[in-house]
Amino acid sequence: MNAHPLPVGWPDPHAAYRAISGRDPRFDGRLFVGVLSTGIYCRPSCPARTPLPENCRFYPAAAAAVAAGFRACRRCRPDSLPGSRDWDSRGDLAARALRAIGDGAVDTDGVEGLATRLHVSPRHLHRVLVAEIGASPLQLARTRRAQLARMLLDQTELSMVDVAFAAGFASLRQFNDVMRTEFGAPPSTLRRDPATARGTGRSARGTADRTAVAGAVLTLRLRHLEPYDAASWFAHTAGRAIAGLERVEGTTAITKLLGAPGGPALVTVSFEGPGKILARLQLADLTDLAGVVTRLRRWLDLDCDPRLVDDALGADPVLAPLVAARPGLRIPGTTDPFELAVRAVLGQQVSVAGARTLAARLVALHGASWLDPHGADRAGLSLFPTAAVLASAGPDRLREIGLTGARAVTLARLAEAVAEGLPLTPDADRGAVRAGLLALPGIGPWTADYIALRALGDPDVFPAGDLVLRKALAELPGGAGRPVDIGAATASAAPWRPWRGYAAQHLWSAWSAWSVRTRPSG
Repeated sequence: MNAHPLPVGWPDPHAAYRAISGRDPRFDGRLFVGVLSTGIYCRPSCPARTPLPENCRFYPAAAAAVAAGFRACRRCRPDSLPGSRDWDSRGDLAARALRAIGDGAVDTDGVEGLATRLHVSPRHLHRVLVAEIGASPLQLARTRRAQLARMLLDQTELSMVDVAFAAGFASLRQFNDVMRTEFGAPPSTLRRDPATARGTGRSARGTADRTAVAGAVLTLRLRHLEPYDAASWFAHTAGRAIAGLERVEGTTAITKLLGAPGGPALVTVSFEGPGKILARLQLADLTDLAGVVTRLRRWLDLDCDPRLVDDALGADPVLAPLVAARPGLRIPGTTDPFELAVRAVLGQQVSVAGARTLAARLVALHGASWLDPHGADRAGLSLFPTAAVLASAGPDRLREIGLTGARAVTLARLAEAVAEGLPLTPDADRGAVRAGLLALPGIGPWTADYIALRALGDPDVFPAGDLVLRKALAELPGGAGRPVDIGAATASAAPWRPWRGYAAQHLWSAWSAWSVRTRPSG
């Protein structure tokens, strides 16, 4: 068992012990405590008896506690916590690697592939992550797989074989070994109802490795921290839904078709009441599950710690009433960064309704339907066109959707840049991506900032050039009461670091609601 002092930069042990002594839920997901006397690790709010200080070791990630020899507590289930956005505002190597591993980079490319993607050696990447997090890339990836497997054991009737491969394990033996390490028990005993191990009727005792698993229809409950302002997320997303790409169902559900390695995935996200967000998934290949769930979590911003963000922004006199009005407000992200970037270009200097019309035409002309073997459209929806498709279309064909010549050139150049390797991914070097975007004709700071916020997942972006944000800073109650230029907006946002993106979302939401209330009737 690892009993050495915490490395520099890890949580202060005295402050951490105060958090677990007070069972403070604000630290859940950001701090884990390993207990030497029991060999388990817990979340700070665990209801079990508080261990003695000398028996406690504190870790910034669950994988670090596992790497130190601890297994997850069955009472407080620290493995069931959502992720954390604490690292998302950072652009250093460790933060970028964590985001890539969360996206499954180790599963698809291995550690060497991840290191190559980050332009470092595998040894250097290993050294940095162990120093910063306390776990190697492989250990972080294993914990990610184990946590997904545990969720599938809890929420589905999939056989053990299908759980193993859906979670990304290379073999049933590896699955069993890792689950024993992570949870101190074989996976068959972790299921709430062991009879469901039979699940779909397939054998739970498969032994052969395999890379493809038959598709499935699943419903999963997506974990997150409360509060969650579902109404604001839904209003934003439904108000921008594109005909042919997304289908809004009532006032609580949205259906969309996602591209995935094994084939299109039909997903429906629904809000079933306070604290209950469901994802209904129809997958062509069960091994696509981890990637699809990760993209949905980013779309819904489920790894945000709302109490942390609200406490930070709620102390500001301008933002305090906005935070009080919308606790748990999230930044709507995207399931497809390229799609988001295209939407940003289409939305330049036009209304939301105008941008939706242009995007619907683009999908109708260049999107791909999900067809069954007989050629029938299975969902009534299309996949958003890829960068390669739009790059090959060129400016002339893109003008057919109603774009000006200049805007069509911008869209074509963006598609070419992404098709040729400009990485619009959360683990990308944000400075390099920004420079690459600004080098394209027709893309300025506002578009680059908007893409960084919603596609790259940077929570500390404040698009100071946005006219609505500047109007909000000037005219909302408590605002400046006079026009606010870009420099003044940037200065106003400085105290809101590292959550300036959430401040921007609050200002956008508040301005939208306030302008409707104050708009003259008739």
